[in-house]
Amino acid sequence: MATIIKTIAEAISYDIDKIDFDEKWNLSDIPEHKIHSIHAYPAKFPAFIAEKAINYARDEGINVTRICDIFCGCGTVALEAKRYGIDFWGCDINPVATLIAKVKSDEYIIGTLEKYYQAIINQYESININSEIYETANERLQYWFDQEHYIDLKKLLMAINSMPNNKYRRAFLCLFSSILKSTSRWLTKSIKPQLDPNKKSIDTRCAFDIQYNKFIKILRSDSIHSNSSVQIVTGSFLTKKNIPPVNLIITSPPYVTSYEYADLHQLSSLWLGYTKDYKTLRKGTIGSVYNCENYYFEIMDLNETGKSVIEALRNNHSIDNSKIKSVARYFIDMQHTAQKCYDILCEEGMAFFVVGDTEYKDIKICNSRHLVESLIRSGFQSVRVSKRKISKKILTPYRDEKGKFTTDKNKREVYHEEFVIIGIKRKVGMADD
Repeated sequence: MATIIKTIAEAISYDIDKIDFDEKWNLSDIPEHKIHSIHAYPAKFPAFIAEKAINYARDEGINVTRICDIFCGCGTVALEAKRYGIDFWGCDINPVATLIAKVKSDEYIIGTLEKYYQAIINQYESININSEIYETANERLQYWFDQEHYIDLKKLLMAINSMPNNKYRRAFLCLFSSILKSTSRWLTKSIKPQLDPNKKSIDTRCAFDIQYNKFIKILRSDSIHSNSSVQIVTGSFLTKKNIPPVNLIITSPPYVTSYEYADLHQLSSLWLGYTKDYKTLRKGTIGSVYNCENYYFEIMDLNETGKSVIEALRNNHSIDNSKIKSVARYFIDMQHTAQKCYDILCEEGMAFFVVGDTEYKDIKICNSRHLVESLIRSGFQSVRVSKRKISKKILTPYRDEKGKFTTDKNKREVYHEEFVIIGIKRKVGMADD
């Protein structure tokens, strides 16, 4: 049973630890659609939550005709919306994420894919590259790839880019992106960028063939056909204009003090030409410590939850000011996000968030309470809050010394629970019982 919060006072004072777990948000009832696995993505939004959120909104009487995901990542919500035949609009600041999202949401003719694949392989095998090209390669790519793999990947990318610029080329670029970690020195299954000098990287052509065959197999057995409109754009939700009105928002904001997503996607960003220096992609990312170098804020710009966290951080003199500014900017950006979500929602609309709390030097960063207060202040008449456990397979909350997932309960435990936060936008005078 969700806790219902209706006032700012309730939002500030409620006890997070007493919020109940709701089993329906913990596990899936059915297997995830296979296309979700076509490209690895850190902290991917669980597909079953998107599906259950759609059904939850419908059960609440929401006429869901368009869904929005304002931090759409690799397009989990987009694909689930399409599966239900519902129009979708989504955005993400990460161009690697929107590439994957578009590929997962497109439909393909298998025969055309096969022709493209053969043309790419023929072109790949005919290209000759002087080994000296490696010496002038991007320094970061030299760091992650040995000469042999770099040259093979360069040839493959040239072959893909020689094809017409359409959704089929985009699909092969996604497949190319999906093999970069396995063909590099990146520590296998590490949650953060870490070099493995002893790693035996997989052969480029072999890795590409495996991903291509997997893609074809999925399309043959498990493809989705729908007349719904799917629009995915690259950029920050806060700066986007002309967003269509929506009935349902399903999203999971980034966690402040957590991942640097630009760092995690640096291989694809560099190879696909989105940047020459992956660090530039940190700019504009909500929650990034690199997004606040020249940022100035007034404490009065923060809501009450935000103020209390910032004061706690300031009272710890070992915490660098850049970290404090990054948390403040995250909170202020999320306050604006909550208001913009309210503005784009139709009357009788719903905003569905999944977010977790974080911690920095033993100070709790109350992302969940801050979001609840932000939603109430933005005009949502009521906010429902419940919790879900993160304890299944790759979502295990334990990390070893190298940052890898582990089932060893003696290791460090992080992010073992998340909050499901649902804002209801009712017509004036309507109550949420």
